[in-house]
Amino acid sequence: MKKIIKLILTILGLFVLGFAGLVGYATLSDYKPGPTTLVYENKSAAPIPSDQIFNLMIWNIGYAGLSKDMDFFYDGGKQVRPKESVVKTNLAAIEQYLARQNNMDFILLQEVDQNSKRSYSINEYSIIANVFPKFHSSFGKNYDVFFVPVPVNDPLGHVRSGLQTLSRFEPFSIVRHSFLGNYAWPQGLFMLDRCFMVARYHLENSENQLLVINTHNSAYDDGSLRSKQMAYLEKFLVTEYKKGNYVIVGGDWNQCPPAFISQFGKNKMDNNERMDIAADYMPDWNWAYDPITPTNRRLSTSYNEKTTLTTVIDFFLLSPNIDVQKVKGFPLGFEHADHQPVKLTISLKNGQ
Repeated sequence: MKKIIKLILTILGLFVLGFAGLVGYATLSDYKPGPTTLVYENKSAAPIPSDQIFNLMIWNIGYAGLSKDMDFFYDGGKQVRPKESVVKTNLAAIEQYLARQNNMDFILLQEVDQNSKRSYSINEYSIIANVFPKFHSSFGKNYDVFFVPVPVNDPLGHVRSGLQTLSRFEPFSIVRHSFLGNYAWPQGLFMLDRCFMVARYHLENSENQLLVINTHNSAYDDGSLRSKQMAYLEKFLVTEYKKGNYVIVGGDWNQCPPAFISQFGKNKMDNNERMDIAADYMPDWNWAYDPITPTNRRLSTSYNEKTTLTTVIDFFLLSPNIDVQKVKGFPLGFEHADHQPVKLTISLKNGQ
């Protein structure tokens, strides 16, 4: 009996030491970005025309690992990652879809992996950048963890992922802005460091700038993190607009637009633990979204058009000096990602 008790205590001791070592190393190696990080700079970048129509697209590609047959443990499902062949199939389909978007001027992507176990260490960022050899491409890291220890029986492992902005024009500056707030220690060691990435462009015959912002706000929190992030973003946007700049924000907000009412034809609206952006948030600015087409689905089970809960959390916010010409979501059946793309056409006021 004593031998059994000693064996149990030894195993428990090794487990505690192993966990302490994991947390200790994670603390020492924790990715701690500053408030801002310069991603790219070329002050002599050529100005872009201010009198033309611009086309933009946003899409959270779910690291090519969250296709229609996938559920996910974070969302109440059971799976951690699909097979490598599935990731490669999804990524190839995402590449093919992006390659057909030859009329886009700006493409804002989220959950693009560079080196993650969940996507078999495939450099998705480079692969997608190569689809657009004439476009400028930039990466804003928001997830860099050497080992995510959950679930215990099949850990998610190492993750390096972030935002990718592609543009037909060369920006004169790209800066990563850290969102305020994070999960408490030690949970925060293994979670994302959320951010938004600001690309700035000179405009012809104007002292003002065009700002194209790629954002990916928090999920899986009680709303307190998202509130801090939205307040920080608002302060930044107001400051830039007061300068006379044109500002576009697009991405995965992990919230519905203010007072959103779905007009889905076939899909069911997800009102479980729903969060809407406050109705008085940036009231003079323009929210651009398609109420007909859901942009995101629940991952508690594989996708079923009749039963899966869906919502709109991917959309644009534009400063008052920008006219919205058209916005449309594209129903791809969640075939290769748990989000669907949204396209926007705009023009700059006083740019004609």
